[in-house]
Amino acid sequence: MCMKSVSRSSWRQPSILPGFGLTLGYTLVYLTLIILIPLAALVIRASSLGFQDFFAVLMDERTLLALRISFGAALIAALVNVVFGVLVAWVLVRYDFPGRRLLDAIVDLPFALPTAVAGIALAALYANNGWIGALFAPLGIKIAFTPAGIVVALIFIGLPFVVRTVQPVMEEVDREVEEAAATLGANRFQTVRLVVLPSLLPAILTGFALAFARAVGEYGSVIFIAGNIPYVSEIAPLLIVIRLEEFNYAGATAIAAIMLIISFAMLFLINLLQAWSRRRYSNVR
Repeated sequence: MCMKSVSRSSWRQPSILPGFGLTLGYTLVYLTLIILIPLAALVIRASSLGFQDFFAVLMDERTLLALRISFGAALIAALVNVVFGVLVAWVLVRYDFPGRRLLDAIVDLPFALPTAVAGIALAALYANNGWIGALFAPLGIKIAFTPAGIVVALIFIGLPFVVRTVQPVMEEVDREVEEAAATLGANRFQTVRLVVLPSLLPAILTGFALAFARAVGEYGSVIFIAGNIPYVSEIAPLLIVIRLEEFNYAGATAIAAIMLIISFAMLFLINLLQAWSRRRYSNVR
């Protein structure tokens, strides 16, 4: 009897924080109701088409071009945000200047601004008669109502994700390591490339993933500046809305399922890169 009680107590390691069972149960129920059940319903509704009809929706030229525009523009916007988001975070962390807090607050403006308002403002600015678009119009460059306008809108809404992900990690970077690299003969570029960037790489990949995921599903700010021309500047979320307005619910869910599969595959790959970069950085340290 005593041996049984000892063995059972050895199985159960007391937790420092109580309530694990309750919080785990709440987490599973919440994720199931909010995420898993809607996604399962989407997959089940799309599977009602059958393989041939689903493949026909996938291979439709309009669907393929809409998916290419959505994912291509999201990828370009996320890459641009990685470059300039890291630069903005660097300025906010490493320099103290008048208006720094105001600039720091402006970074969060796309979070608070309604996406429709952002789309209208961007369309007015980048149209041929807008303040910015008028500068490019004499050169024959049209931004608004083209795929380029889609990229501009996605850059606008995705920048805060990179800045707010990289900024706190950059604040934790020990400057003594940079000073040690300088004393060993490294120039500024070598210090940034070999010392600073490796420590920021997991955060940069996380910011990239967040900006990319946000851009793929963006709708409100894009439809006002895209032009929404089929086969030219039509995004996949808009095509889903069009199919719903046509009461083609199976086709709409099929496009949504395709977007889900592609997004999951890309995010899974990014997570693998994040894990690899963390292991590499820990080994270097």
